[in-house]
Order: sequence, then C-alpha cells, then structure tokens
Amino acid sequence: MLSPPPPIKSHRATGRVTLSDVARAAGVSSSTVSRALRGERAVDPLLIERVTAVSRMLGYVPDPAARALASAHSNHVAILIPLLSNTLFVDLLDAAQTTLRAAGFQTLMGVTHYNESEEEQLLREQLLHRPAGLLITGLDHNPSTHKLMANSRVPCVHLMDLPTDQQADATYCVGFRQTDAGAAMTRHLFKRGRRRIAFAAAQLDPRVMQRLYGWRQALQEAGAYDPTLEWLNPAPSSLALGGLMFEQIMQQHPKVDAIFFCNDDLAQGALLAALRLGISVPSEVAIAGFNDLTGSDQMVPTLTTVRTPRARIGEAAAQMLLTLMQGEVPALTHLDLGYEIVQRESS
Repeated sequence: MLSPPPPIKSHRATGRVTLSDVARAAGVSSSTVSRALRGERAVDPLLIERVTAVSRMLGYVPDPAARALASAHSNHVAILIPLLSNTLFVDLLDAAQTTLRAAGFQTLMGVTHYNESEEEQLLREQLLHRPAGLLITGLDHNPSTHKLMANSRVPCVHLMDLPTDQQADATYCVGFRQTDAGAAMTRHLFKRGRRRIAFAAAQLDPRVMQRLYGWRQALQEAGAYDPTLEWLNPAPSSLALGGLMFEQIMQQHPKVDAIFFCNDDLAQGALLAALRLGISVPSEVAIAGFNDLTGSDQMVPTLTTVRTPRARIGEAAAQMLLTLMQGEVPALTHLDLGYEIVQRESS
C-alpha cells in the first residue's frame, strides 16, 4: 500500500500542484513523472502505478499548454463551428469528438456565431495552445484567418463544404455540394408539378447562399426563374421566423405553389403557420426544408427535406485529420458524402 506523500506546497503563482511536486513526492525526476503519466512502454509498470497514485493523491492535473510548449506537440484538436443551437452542428461535433477521443485526443471547441472576426480571434486563441490539428466549418474565411491557418502549419480539415474550381486543390475537406443539393430539391418540386417555387432563407451564411444558387440554377434551366420569389432575411434561423416568412410570402405572392426553405426549422415554422392560417399543405402550397432536423418527420404534414450526413461528416473529417496528424496523406483530398432528397407529405 502506498504511504501518503509528504506535504506539498503548491505553485506560489497559481496555487496548482506541479509536475515537480509529484516528482518530489514520488522520489523520481520530473521527466520520469512525465513519461510515466504518458504511459510510455519504456517505463516500469510498477513505477507508472506509483507515479499515477501519487499524482491522484496530490490532485495533480497536467497542464496541456505547458506540455505542448515542452514537446511542440499536444493531445488536443481545435474545432470551430458556427452554432450550438442548431442540431446540425451538435451532431457533427458529437461524431467528431467521439472519433478523436477514441484515438486519445481531446477537443477544444470554439463557436464563431457566423462572425468572421470572431472566428479569427478564436483561431488565434486556440493556436496559442499549439493544437495537434484543426477542424473548421466551411471554406469561406477572411484573409487573416486563411493566413493564420497556413502559417501555423497545423493539419486542418474543413467541414460541410467542398471546394470550387477557384479554390485550392490542396485543401482537405469533407462535406457535400450545397449548390447541387439546392438544385436537386428545386427539381424535385418541379417534377411534383410546382411552377411558382419561392426560396426562403435566413442567416445567409455561405452554405445557405450556395443553396440559393442551386435553386436559381434549376429554375433558370426550366425557364421558371422569378427573382421576386427570393425571400432572404439575415436574421438567425428559427421556427418563429419561418412562420413569419410563410405569412409574408403568401400575402405578397398568393400564386406561389411551393416554398423551399433553406433550413428545416424555418420550414417547420411555416407548417405551423399554415395550420394557424388554414392553408392546406401541400394542396395549396408545398413546403420543403433542408437538413432533415429532429422533428421534421413528426410534423403535420411530415416535412419533405434534404437529408445531410452531418454525423458522417464529423466522423470522416476526424478520421482524415487523424491521418494528417500521423504525417500520412489521406486517400482523398475532398470527400463528398452526398445528400438525399426525403419525400414526405408536405410536397
């Protein structure tokens, strides 16, 4: 049985028990403590057990920043996402974190709120901790953020987007083609007999705008494009806003026979508004959404939408990043996981 360690005076400046404190209590060097706590094979298992027990009794918590400075490596991955209030990013984050933790990495998350300046500041702060890798949402960043990523030389994988011909081929990314998905849903509505198809969008981040371009493209091909049916609002996406947009569109464009919402929460709000107003869906107007969020299959009527593979994107992006952090080259630079049109009762 391990005897209690001698009293330890914590670090004067921080009040924390240090690696040196553990080393003195265990009667070994600081480097041995460090190697023992990492579980290196060269360290005697009994010594690892002893050092671990002492560190627990002292309440020692390793300082990841100090470890990174000492070794030029860290065991954490920085992840930047736009929001936590959207199930889309919660599912993505959960899958990425699960994959990374299984490989021994912790995650340090930042929420950008779709703000380029906030994204840049968060990236600067996270790079101070010398992350082993970076997962970042999208491909559209301000020039300073692009420069930070390039100069840091930290392995990086982009989430949700795939590059266009104008973007660097060397960019690692996992996602799907938002423009194609927007066009596919529009064509689906057209095949269902709809001709006056409005596009309603909020937030207006780059991925939403790509869906708008897809809607435009599909209707232009069909000779049915009407720019007055673009209903864009930069406010955050929500059920309440979806209901309001539905009411406005139906008042100002009563001949509209379908509305394609850029996100399911807007479409869900529109379905609730249609019930309140006594407007029949889909006989009077069809409604479609995007992302197949929780509850869309329980709406009345159930919501037609574009199912996006956010959990698979999070897992695959984490796997790609693990490959890069090991100094290896992934099999694919751009991994397209596609999308699915889910036909339900609302169209």
